[in-house]
Amino acid sequence: MSTAREGAPASWEVFLRARRGLAHQHVGSVRAAGPDAALAAARDLYTRRGEPLSLWVVRSDALHTASPDERDPYFAGARHKPYRYPEHYAPLTEKGPEGEHHE
Repeated sequence: MSTAREGAPASWEVFLRARRGLAHQHVGSVRAAGPDAALAAARDLYTRRGEPLSLWVVRSDALHTASPDERDPYFAGARHKPYRYPEHYAPLTEKGPEGEHHE
């Protein structure tokens, strides 16, 4: 993998998991020559408060992403599949005009 400029430190994306059960969150970026240096820089910059459970760094050029501008197929709803939406289903029981239950 090459960097933007030959000899320049690579850009690394930083992901942090603050508490047990929570997903990792993207918290920012650092520049570093390698993964160990990137972890050290990320620790110094992003873990000042609290004690995170986990810290990840991923080279920016190794990420494959989809932009919200690319609505289909990543972000568009599935309106052609109405069974995925709760409004597609009728309630199991409804009260009639005199209070009896209908199914």
